[in-house]
Parts: sequence; C-alpha cells; structure tokens
Amino acid sequence: MNGIAPVITVDGPSGVGKGTLCQWLATRLGWRLLDSGALYRLTALAAQRRCLPLDDESSVAAVAAELAVEFSAGTDGVLHITLDGEEVSTTIRSETAGNAASQVAALPQVRAALLQRQRDFRQRPGLIADGRDMGTVVFPDAQLKLFLIADTGERARRRHKQLSENDMDVSLAALEREIAERDARDVQRAAAPLTPAADATVLDTTAKSIAQVCEWAWRQARQRLQIPTNHRD
Repeated sequence: MNGIAPVITVDGPSGVGKGTLCQWLATRLGWRLLDSGALYRLTALAAQRRCLPLDDESSVAAVAAELAVEFSAGTDGVLHITLDGEEVSTTIRSETAGNAASQVAALPQVRAALLQRQRDFRQRPGLIADGRDMGTVVFPDAQLKLFLIADTGERARRRHKQLSENDMDVSLAALEREIAERDARDVQRAAAPLTPAADATVLDTTAKSIAQVCEWAWRQARQRLQIPTNHRD
C-alpha cells in the first residue's frame, strides 16, 4: 500500500473486547496502537488534579490540548501510560476514571482539542485505533472499520471479573447500572455520538471468546488489506 499509512478502526462501548483485540492486532501486524479512550481518561484525571469541574468545557479543553503524556509498550506486553512523568496506567482504568472520561468526552471543545493528537498516531507501517468514534470522525478513510457490541449484562460480568482479579470489590449490579448510564451518554452526546460507521462491519461478542473475536477480525483484515495468508502464521 502506497501513500498514507493504513488504519484499522475498532469502535464500540466498554466491555466488548476492543482493547484486547486491538493489542492482538497491533502485535500480529507489527503496527502502532492508539488507545483513544486513554486520552479522555487522562484528560479527566488531569482536570480533576487541577480541581477543575468536569463540565467547565473551555478549561478542560485547555488541559486536553496540553497533556504531557507518554505511551510505551513494556516487555510485559502491557501498554504503560505516564501523565506528567507519573505512571498512571492502573489509575485511569478504574470505573471512576471511566465515568469521568465519559463526561469530558461529551464536550465538543475537548474532542476538538484531542482530534489532531489522535490523527498524529497514523504512521507507517500502520495503525490500530481503539475507541468510540475512530471510524466515524477520527479516521473516516480507514481501510477497515470494525464495531463490537455485547449485551450489557455480559459486559458487566466481564468487568466484574476483571476488577475482582485485581482485588477490587465492586457490586455487579452497580457496574451494570454504570455501564448503561455511560452508554446513554456516549450514544446521546451531540459531538461524535457512539454509532457504527456506515461502512463498518459489526460483531456481537456476547457469546464469543476473545480467540473467536480475534479470528474473525483477522479474516476481515486479511481480506480487506490483502495480507498474505502466511503473514506471521
């Protein structure tokens, strides 16, 4: 492929398996990875540390525009994220951080401030972009657009299992309620609402293992990007 670097976008709500799939695709292809959700979580965290109300649009947008962040892949295969020189990879994955991110993501000025920063990740040999509006707004010309969905109850169970494994005690019912509320904010927001791109391929992951999801995505990628059958097989 000549010219601009190719992009595969993977959009959808939380808990559908986007993060795991994107890391798998990036490793399999040897491409860069953009976790756009992390940028919104980082923006919310930075704003809170400055004691700014999350609905103060202009102030939060200014924070977004000046984020001092770094992403690096560790030898453990985990994406490490620093904010102002401090490792915050675990901090921004909490449910509290996710809800705060959903609030600031609804602010048009914040989305505008982060748009070019996200597009700058597009470099050779290619990019896997994980988010909610990657295929509709950030990379509308992406070579392949995937959109994952799953039942709210199943997503809550997955998140509950993940938190329990990290010794975090959270009510399953509370998780399901928070996920539903976050979905409503993401779908109903005026700026870049959560919705599949017209040319996206949709997969319901409710009853599928991550291995099945990865196999499905790999078939889509090989077909659309004309990847040789023996690529890293």
